[in-house]
Amino acid sequence: MDISEKEKFDTAFKLHREGKTAEAEKAYIEILNTKPDNYEVLNLLGLLYLSQNKQKEAEEYITKALSFNKNSYFYENLARVYIQEKSFDKACKILEEAINTCNCGFEIYFLLGLSYKNNIQYEEAENAYLKALEINPKSEKACFNLASLYLFLNKPEKAIEYFTKCLEINPNDKEVLYFLSLGYFRIKDYETGTKYFENRLCRSTAITSQKVTYPNLIKKAHLWQGEDISDKTLYTYYEAGFGDMIMFARYIPELQKRCKKLLIKPQKELSQLFRDNFPDVEVMDLFYDEANTDFDVHIPFLSVPYVLGLNNEEIFMHHDRYLKATPDKIKYYKEKFFNNDKFNIAVKWQGNTYYETDRVINVDAFAPLFELPNVKIFSAQTFEGAEEYEKLASKYDITDLSKSFKDFSYTAGAVENLDLIICNDTSLAHLAGAMGKPCIILLPYQYNWRWHMDITHCDWYDSVKLFRLGKKESWNELMQRVAESLRAAR
Repeated sequence: MDISEKEKFDTAFKLHREGKTAEAEKAYIEILNTKPDNYEVLNLLGLLYLSQNKQKEAEEYITKALSFNKNSYFYENLARVYIQEKSFDKACKILEEAINTCNCGFEIYFLLGLSYKNNIQYEEAENAYLKALEINPKSEKACFNLASLYLFLNKPEKAIEYFTKCLEINPNDKEVLYFLSLGYFRIKDYETGTKYFENRLCRSTAITSQKVTYPNLIKKAHLWQGEDISDKTLYTYYEAGFGDMIMFARYIPELQKRCKKLLIKPQKELSQLFRDNFPDVEVMDLFYDEANTDFDVHIPFLSVPYVLGLNNEEIFMHHDRYLKATPDKIKYYKEKFFNNDKFNIAVKWQGNTYYETDRVINVDAFAPLFELPNVKIFSAQTFEGAEEYEKLASKYDITDLSKSFKDFSYTAGAVENLDLIICNDTSLAHLAGAMGKPCIILLPYQYNWRWHMDITHCDWYDSVKLFRLGKKESWNELMQRVAESLRAAR
C-alpha cells in the first residue's frame, strides 16, 4: 500500500469509525475502483453494509474479501451476516470451512455453537461451545450460552455447572442468577432455587409499579423478609401471569397465619375468584385509593415461598382443591352448556405469545378428540388465538365457552362442570389443577421448569397429567397418543 493509498484508507476508516457511513462508503469504493483486490477494504465495506442491515451487499463484499484472503476474521464476519439474516445453515457451513481452512480462535467456535443451536444441531452446538471455552475458559458469554443450551436440553445439572462458572467470572449478573434458579427448580431444589429466583426481572418491575401506585406508603413500608409480622398488615401483589398467581395462591392460607391482616392485589381478572375463595383476605381491585389503604410490609407474590422459608416438600403444599367455584356459577353453566349425558371436554390451544410461541398448538391437532364416542367438545380459548375457533367449528360439533368468561370466577364455574380439560401450558391448566379437576397439559419438547424432570406425574396438582411433545413429534401425533389413552381409560 503506497503512501497515497494508505492516506485514503486511513481517511475512509476514520469516517467509518466516526459513524459517517455515507462518506466512508464513498471513500471505500474509490479505493476499490483503483484496487479491486484490496481485501481489507472489501471486508470493511461489507461490515459497513452489515451495520445498515444490508445483508446482501455485506455478503457480496465480505465474500470477495475471502476470495483474496482466507482470513479467519473475514469468515467470522461473513458468518455474522448469515446469523443476522437467520440463515443458520449457511453460517454453519462457512464457519466449518473456516475451521478446515485456517487457524481459528475463540470467536469462530462461539459463533459456530450459536449457529448450530439455532440450526437444531444441539450436540454439535455443545461441542463448539466446549471448544470455545477450551480456548478462553473465562468467557462469560460462552459459559452462559452453553448453560442455556443445557437448560434447553433438559440437562439442569450441567446448566447449573456452567451458570455457576458464569458467576465466578461475574458474581453480580442478575440474568445468570435468575436462570440458575430455573436450573435448581427443574431438579426440585427449591430451597436453593428460590433464593436465586429473587433476581427475576418481573419482581423488580412489580416493586417499581407499587412505588408508582402507593408512593407514600411504600416509603414507610419495607419489603417483608420473613420476620415476625403477627401484629402487622401485609400487602402482596401480582407479577407475571395468571397461571403463576393461581399456582401460588396455595400459599395464601400460610400468609394469613403469619400476619394480622392480609391485603392481596391480583390481576383484575382474578380478583373475584380470590374473593370467593379467601373471604378473610382483603382482595384489592387494580387501583385502590392510597388514602384509604394502609399496610406495614409488602412483598411481590412470587417471593412468598422464599420468604416463608418453605423446604423442598412444603413447596408443593395443597396439591388440589384449594380453589372452588361458587354454586350460582356452577348452576349457570350446568343449565346453559352442560345439561347432557356426554363426557364433556374443554380444549385450549394458545396462551400469551408475547413470552413464548412454542406452547401454541395448531387447532387441527384436536381432530382425534372428535372421534371419541359419547364426547362433547367445548372451546375455552380466550383472547389471542380465539379466531382459530372457526376452523374447528366449520368441521366439528364444538361449543364456544369463552364468550361467557367475564373473569376467572366464571371460568371456574365452567370448569367444575367439565369432565376433562385438555390444553397447552396455560392458566386454564393451573385453574383446573387448583380445583382438582382432571386435566391433561400438552407440553412442548422444551417445557417450563415447573414440570420438573419426571413428567410421569405432576408435583403441583394431583388431578393433572402431563403429555410432552417428542423431539420430532407433531402436535397431531401427540394428540393421537392422548386420544388413545382416553379410549383405554374409558
